[in-house]
Amino acid sequence: LVVPLTVAVIILLLFLNFRNMVDVILILGTLPMALVGGVWLLHLLEYNLSVAVGVGLIALAGVAAELGVVMLLYLKLAWDEQQGRARNEKRPVVDTDIRAAVIEGAVRRVRPILMTVATIFAGLLPIMLGSGTGAEVMQRIAAPMVGGMASATVLTLIVLPAVWVLRLRARVSRSGA
Repeated sequence: LVVPLTVAVIILLLFLNFRNMVDVILILGTLPMALVGGVWLLHLLEYNLSVAVGVGLIALAGVAAELGVVMLLYLKLAWDEQQGRARNEKRPVVDTDIRAAVIEGAVRRVRPILMTVATIFAGLLPIMLGSGTGAEVMQRIAAPMVGGMASATVLTLIVLPAVWVLRLRARVSRSGA
């Protein structure tokens, strides 16, 4: 009950932010990739599903969505700037404009995303490797986050910009701009 409710709240918040269902679906596409990394590490560590693991997966979904939102916002900002340049030069938008916008937007976010992921790793790896009172429960919360952040980072830095290029190409070819 909690996981579907969490996903519904994420969808609602994303829609209120973007006011565009295509962008929401694009961001939601980041969640399965993040969850794959989290589930993979759970399997590797031989952890069973539990309430603590569920809490870790919910936290992972929130952080993965946040990384996707940040990347998408900067891709959109760079695209708007590139379209403005093309308008100022009184020329149509071409494929090199799309490529330049995506590279510019993605490069702006590499360091902040890597800093976010490094902070999560720095905070959660000691919890995963620790022992003592309560460590067993905390490890099951931290494991999905660590595994999921590894896969979500790859998705956010590589796959999301590539999908954005495909979306822009389709939009530009449809509009004839």
